Amino acid sequence: MPYAKLTIDLPEAVWIGEVSREFPSTTFRVLSAVPSGDAGFGLLEIEGESIPPVLDAIEGRAGISAVELMQRTEDTAVVQFETSEPLLLLSIQESGAPIELPLTIRDGKAVIELTASRDRLSEFGRQLEAFGMSYTLNRVYDAVDTPTLLTDQQRRLLVTAAELGYYDTPRECTLTELAEEVDLAKSTASVTLHRAEETVVKEFVAERLDVTLDEQPQAV
Repeated sequence: MPYAKLTIDLPEAVWIGEVSREFPSTTFRVLSAVPSGDAGFGLLEIEGESIPPVLDAIEGRAGISAVELMQRTEDTAVVQFETSEPLLLLSIQESGAPIELPLTIRDGKAVIELTASRDRLSEFGRQLEAFGMSYTLNRVYDAVDTPTLLTDQQRRLLVTAAELGYYDTPRECTLTELAEEVDLAKSTASVTLHRAEETVVKEFVAERLDVTLDEQPQAV
């Protein structure tokens, strides 16, 4: 089943697109989201240096019905929100595509990852266009066999590393750049990548060992 990663340009009609453009250095992560009729509910994590102004901006948006602060630190906050303009959520619901959370939004752009049939991927693209959202398909590949070998996070990190030139000689991408690309802490990316590499190498060696043993003459 295909895995796809898209970057969506959020229009002004999507409230979080407007807020994220107002605070371009702030990262928004949708931790959960549920469309209900013409409304939408969800949890939103906000990370940046200007949390109070961001919260005020969210509460002041016309499409926001309610905002409740659930957790707060110096540079992060988690809020529960209700919106009467869930255009992004509705486009997801109409397509039937299973979006993988968290969904990261920065400076008016939402990065979405999903694993679905090609028909559902196509329908998702049509729904985005119907709601006035343009998008870029960053990558797509068939993920039929790999889930039994690697976790989703390991697989995507390994694929991204290869695409960015992390395994090229000389390297075209550092571990820091790779971690930023997949929105992970550098330490998390390092551990995840090491485990993925360990799994792939051991699987490769095991397969080669089986072949070698099969090729050896059997004792009689």
